[in-house]
Amino acid sequence: MSGNVTTSQIISSSLSGSLGTIGADGGPFVSLVTLAATGKTTMVMLLSGLAVHTKNLALQSQASILLVEPGLLVEPGGEGGDPLSGARVTLVGKVKKLSCDDDSRSRQAFLAKHPSAVMYADFGDFAFFEFSIDHAHLVAGFGRIETIAAEQL
Repeated sequence: MSGNVTTSQIISSSLSGSLGTIGADGGPFVSLVTLAATGKTTMVMLLSGLAVHTKNLALQSQASILLVEPGLLVEPGGEGGDPLSGARVTLVGKVKKLSCDDDSRSRQAFLAKHPSAVMYADFGDFAFFEFSIDHAHLVAGFGRIETIAAEQL
């Protein structure tokens, strides 16, 4: 996929990513989260209020998410080649917590991609969060690096 992969393909097919947030001390914090695309410029995450990344987002809504070309890093039984040879995209944007009254579309999209999350989606400390992309930085092989505004996705 790396040769002709697009940012939109990576966004729509990714099930997890590395979420970068800013801590109370101003330092960076990165964690692994599950997610689902809800549009060309939006993704949804189901996060626990007990998690460090969620506490960071309550203080600072700016965040980034690193998505890697699906299937690149892990193949059944182990690593799948050079991780830097495949496509990856860093998304930069803002995150907002969705109210229970306003999360039905996001909930449906997320649970369709992550059916096992049904077990805990309604726990009191969990909520759906929408990530709105401001811009994306795609690295898709030698000489193919580009920054893309959200409007161009």
